[in-house]
Amino acid sequence: MNILQAKKQFGIIGNDSQLEEAINIALQVCTTDISVLIIGESGTGKESIPKLIHQNSQRKHNAYIAVNCGAIPEGTIDSELFGHEKGSFTGAHEKRKGYFEAANEGTIFLDEVGELPLSTQARLLRVLENGEYIKVGASKPLTTNVRIIAATNVNMIEAVKKGKFREDLFYRLNTVSIQMPPLRNRGEDIYLLFRKFSSDFAEKYKTPPIKLTEEAILSLKNYNWPGNIRQLKNFVTQLSVTEKERLINKEVLENLLPKNLTKTPILFKKDKNEDISERDILYKVLFDMKRELNELKAITENLINGKDKLDIIETDNSHIFRENDLILNDQKSIESEETLSLFDQEKILIEKCLKKHKGNRKNASSELGISERTLYRKLKEFGL
Repeated sequence: MNILQAKKQFGIIGNDSQLEEAINIALQVCTTDISVLIIGESGTGKESIPKLIHQNSQRKHNAYIAVNCGAIPEGTIDSELFGHEKGSFTGAHEKRKGYFEAANEGTIFLDEVGELPLSTQARLLRVLENGEYIKVGASKPLTTNVRIIAATNVNMIEAVKKGKFREDLFYRLNTVSIQMPPLRNRGEDIYLLFRKFSSDFAEKYKTPPIKLTEEAILSLKNYNWPGNIRQLKNFVTQLSVTEKERLINKEVLENLLPKNLTKTPILFKKDKNEDISERDILYKVLFDMKRELNELKAITENLINGKDKLDIIETDNSHIFRENDLILNDQKSIESEETLSLFDQEKILIEKCLKKHKGNRKNASSELGISERTLYRKLKEFGL
């Protein structure tokens, strides 16, 4: 199979050289059993590469199982991957096969492998080294013959340095790495994908396809597309549903494109080479809160020092009206506000984000900069 045939069979759209290099590497490794690590931002189409490799391997007639490691709660991930014995934990009413047992002689795709807990990483390393694993609650090791393909959207080198990912496991998974390019670097592919999604929607719902003016095409290509192909597809769907005119000009297009995704308090820009932890989010929240409280402290000190009537003081977020006869709490009570519970602040932020995304945990966790598993744990902790 060549690159053109592979793109046609697996629905891969684009002629970008980086994309074709990724497909070429996948075709070269498919006849072997070596482990592969696919690296790329969320929404770049990483899930198509494992399917390509499996369907062109000697294991193609056996099971192919895809597992989203970031979507499985930490307390159940070992049971999901390796299975468990009856009575091994509360709720384990019967013996259960794990994915590694079910995928024996086939291929298992571990998406978001960087989200695995360290204890699970140790179990996975043993599978890679000698094909052995132990079910939760069991003592006897079992063997499996699976090919492991993993994918991640985090900087694994940084994760290893920070102690979030085992170095030995990283090198075991990274026998061959395949880099999926972000959409913003794929030039002409952006408009090709736009036309494909527009045509698919029109065919499905029996409507004329959305088209763009030349200026709108240029704006489309110049946009950053932080959500990559997934974001583009959703955007085309939005246009197809909401716009009565089938020819979209530059003004309409730019008006509908998100202008700045960093304006909400908890969604802040992160360096592409750095992972964002829960602690980083809390620091951000605390910093913003302390800044506003410091402004209130300065106002209070001015009043205590006997300054004359103040009319309106404008801050970033509100107007505070004060007069000479306004009775204020003493400065000590104001300062005590700095000790507001981070627990309460984080809970409020998560509630707002879930409400914004109508309960969609995947979108909410992406905006918060944390994994779905972490969000799931937080929801239980806050009783949401």
